Amino acid sequence: MRRSIGTATVVLSLGLLAGCTASSDSSSGASAAAESFAAADVGAPALAPGVPGEAAPDRQVVQTATATVAVDDPSAGAQRVSELVEAAGGRVEERREQAAATEEDGGGGATADLVVRVPADALTGVLADLEDLGDVEAVAVSRSDVTATAIDLDARISALQTSAARLQGLMDGATTTEALLAAEKALSERQSQLEQLQSQRATLVDQVQLSTLSVQLRPFGVAPVGGPDGFLEAVGTGWRALLTALAAAFVVLGVVLPWLGVAALLTAGVLALLKLVRRRTAAEAPVQG
Repeated sequence: MRRSIGTATVVLSLGLLAGCTASSDSSSGASAAAESFAAADVGAPALAPGVPGEAAPDRQVVQTATATVAVDDPSAGAQRVSELVEAAGGRVEERREQAAATEEDGGGGATADLVVRVPADALTGVLADLEDLGDVEAVAVSRSDVTATAIDLDARISALQTSAARLQGLMDGATTTEALLAAEKALSERQSQLEQLQSQRATLVDQVQLSTLSVQLRPFGVAPVGGPDGFLEAVGTGWRALLTALAAAFVVLGVVLPWLGVAALLTAGVLALLKLVRRRTAAEAPVQG
């Protein structure tokens, strides 16, 4: 009986010893794996948005638009466009105005061109407000998805920031002049690359947040570049051209009318003088006979 109890005790002790050894080996293996993972993860760029396992990133879209508007006065229209853009939180980047070549042409040569930046979510509203200025004859909007470019820039910026931090640590712990100089040179290169990428990213952010809108303002009756696109537009352009021509004709008539009055008076005087001379000539002829 005692021998059986002793044997059981030995077996139990061996089992506990084996369990402790396995537990110790497992803990050591886990610790080594954790240290290995941590070592491999040090300096790695942060997980970029959009990679598997992460939520889908917000789409980054660059919008550009163009519009052609027929107005009574391009100069006044340009001022109104500037006010609309500023009220929407945007800004005017370019504004060019060209007056009519001569006053007699009725202002047909006057134009105004603007390049403005408006918040992306306000672009549709600004395009709708252009209808209050005159006839919106053409509108074009294009959208470009730059999400992949933004993700790539963010990942490269993160990697360079990590690399720069490592190099800074090497500089702080450098024990020789050669090591310090090498670390400084490498750090300078990383910082230069980092600044370029950050500048590109800032430009991309600006393009996404503020859409670019080009507006051309021209007087009524002036055919668009390339001619009308359809029959109805051609009729409308022709009608406005007729009205513009009539308005110009009235302007010319108003300028010439005073001269016509003076010319009529002079003509009447000359005719009266000639008639008087003829009467005298006719009266003197019988007397001489």
